[in-house]
Amino acid sequence: MAPYDDTLPLQPPIHLPPDGELAAAVPGAPADGDPAQVLRAWALTCRDALGGEEGLLLELVRRFLARDPAAGEPPAALARLGLVRDSAPYELTPLGLWTGRELIAEVTGQRVPVMGSLAGGDAAALLHGLRSYPEPERDEELAGWLAGRDRAAAAAEIAAAVGGASPLGRAVGIELLATRFGEDGHRALDGLLAEPRTGAVVAARLGRDHRGDGTGGGGDGRPGSGELAWALVDMAAALLEFGGEADEVVESVALGLDPEEQAGTVALLALADHPGAEAVLRVFIDHHPDARVSASARKALRRLRGLAARG
Repeated sequence: MAPYDDTLPLQPPIHLPPDGELAAAVPGAPADGDPAQVLRAWALTCRDALGGEEGLLLELVRRFLARDPAAGEPPAALARLGLVRDSAPYELTPLGLWTGRELIAEVTGQRVPVMGSLAGGDAAALLHGLRSYPEPERDEELAGWLAGRDRAAAAAEIAAAVGGASPLGRAVGIELLATRFGEDGHRALDGLLAEPRTGAVVAARLGRDHRGDGTGGGGDGRPGSGELAWALVDMAAALLEFGGEADEVVESVALGLDPEEQAGTVALLALADHPGAEAVLRVFIDHHPDARVSASARKALRRLRGLAARG
């Protein structure tokens, strides 16, 4: 399963001009030089220039994350490097956005998506990248990814990637298949409903019957207790991945039940062999206002760890 514990909250995509235009904006860059080589050299220059100035590096990161102009005059060093527009209020230039993205990737390992950059990737990369896209940008990026692809084959490729995606990537894939691919998407989802675990998540998100054999399932369209726990954790983990608040995570599992019923549901999460189970239980332990529910979460976490240790 793909990792989803990003160091920074998920960032929306940025718009960047082609590499040739970025390279031409590099101060002192040689005329019509190889853009990739120019940008590689520029990244080293910026790393050296900003590496010893913590304040400058933090200001570049702040402006990148804020994505809006800042009041006052820009730091002279950032202006000299062509990373900010030399006027007030100031903001990052396209070269500044590119540089900020590279430095964040180097420090945190998180690569902020660039609009249009997912078109050549596979479905797994698409779902991973689209996690942070707002709705209009998601549609634009998907249209670029679909260009030249057969829609039925594309739906099947996305369906095949859903099981191995992160919880939020899986939610994105299910939503795309349900709303963007018509009958091709519905057929792909029908196939997923027969899959263990993934089928339970599809059923829960779309209000469909799960056809997998599950863990203790009775073949009546309902998942067994293990698969139900896995689906509940997966949906709550998707909220955590997106940066959701604790009350949102609690409500995604509580489902409007009273505290005693919630305690029973939380106890069930110990059966979820899911990489996000501990983080979800931690939310209930640290943030649930009812002592019965938080105590149930602590007990479930001990049981989860015991099951993991045995096997």
